[in-house]
Amino acid sequence: MSDTDQTAAPAAAAQVDPRLILAEGGVRGYLREFWRRVRGGELGSIPVVVGLIVIWAIFQSLNSGFLSPSYLTELSINIVATGMLALGIVFVLLLGEIDLSIGSVSSACAAIVAVANQTWGLSEGLSILLAVAAGLAMGLIHGFFFAKIGVPAFIVTLAGLLGWLGVSLWVLGKTGSYNLTNSNGLIDLLTNTYFEELFWGYLVAIVVAVVYFVISLRGSLARRRAGIPARSVTEVIIRSAVLAVVLLAVAVVFNQARGLPLAPLIFLAFILIAGFVLNHTSYGRKVFAVGGSIEAARRAGINVAAVRISVFAISGTMAAIGGVFYASVNRGVTQSGTGQQILMYAIAAAVIGGTSLFGGRGSAFSALLGVLVIQSIAAGMNLLGITNYAQYMVTGIVLLAAVVIDSVSRRSQKASGRA
Repeated sequence: MSDTDQTAAPAAAAQVDPRLILAEGGVRGYLREFWRRVRGGELGSIPVVVGLIVIWAIFQSLNSGFLSPSYLTELSINIVATGMLALGIVFVLLLGEIDLSIGSVSSACAAIVAVANQTWGLSEGLSILLAVAAGLAMGLIHGFFFAKIGVPAFIVTLAGLLGWLGVSLWVLGKTGSYNLTNSNGLIDLLTNTYFEELFWGYLVAIVVAVVYFVISLRGSLARRRAGIPARSVTEVIIRSAVLAVVLLAVAVVFNQARGLPLAPLIFLAFILIAGFVLNHTSYGRKVFAVGGSIEAARRAGINVAAVRISVFAISGTMAAIGGVFYASVNRGVTQSGTGQQILMYAIAAAVIGGTSLFGGRGSAFSALLGVLVIQSIAAGMNLLGITNYAQYMVTGIVLLAAVVIDSVSRRSQKASGRA
């Protein structure tokens, strides 16, 4: 064997896919490779999951009502508005860009919903469609100036932050606020609908787990047919079973309160759709490719401008949907609107959840994990009667820790040759 072959062999072994090690060395081999990846900086969702468990444990020890079914149900509803914005910003962050306008877009679209229904006389369904269309248009405008004109995303969306805030104030007019008085209307029902029959929660849990199993199995078989390392059927079954257990546990909690709430169910549907788009479609692969290397994406024939415009369109649309849920939770809109607090919380949620600020790494699931952390901190401190300034400081510390972990993780990956 030549010297070249001898040096190539260890290098090849170092890059062995962990799913091959599972097939060759069993569970022990998989765990060894998992530990090697962690040491190499590929932490995945481990830090945020551990952090969430610690947060819940601390607040539960300080107040036994924190993990009560009723409080967790309320928490699941309150995360939806911010979570929708966080889900949209994940797409932008995957390109290594930022969207500072989502708070103002959300405020403007919430105002449009209220005014269109209360003043213009449109039905609630049409008012929601109009607001979502407005959010889409706002996102397209940002994407156009960024991708086609070449204005930095920071500047474009900063202008959007100011401009759409002005639009929000203009739409609300001199009154400055609108109340949504129809307690049985569509907007109100978004966050005040509960499926009280016990079987609904269990049915949704099982359906989601089965869909995950089918999608994962199809992906694994497709990879095998292409000669690419893939997870074994056993691992897919185990992962699906763990997911089913977690979802069934959540269903049990909901059923002990008022039943399965509609709002988090809608949010879960959006997460699953976004996850499918990012992980199982050519569009998702293009987003990751552009976020990883723009020049390489161009050479691969990807329309970089179109991808850039599309992610800002998605961000604007999700901000509008978040604004609708905000109006539903508060049963109205005021001049303070969703404010810039929801902007900071949404970006923080996406980053804390595991989406990298440097682009090319993240998932739809990041939005869920991150917003759970953010809202858990806020809810726990509210339950303990701690003032807002302390909440902001703690959230800022958690955000900084997430970014530090991301930076250290990237540095470790570069050092181990896995970046």
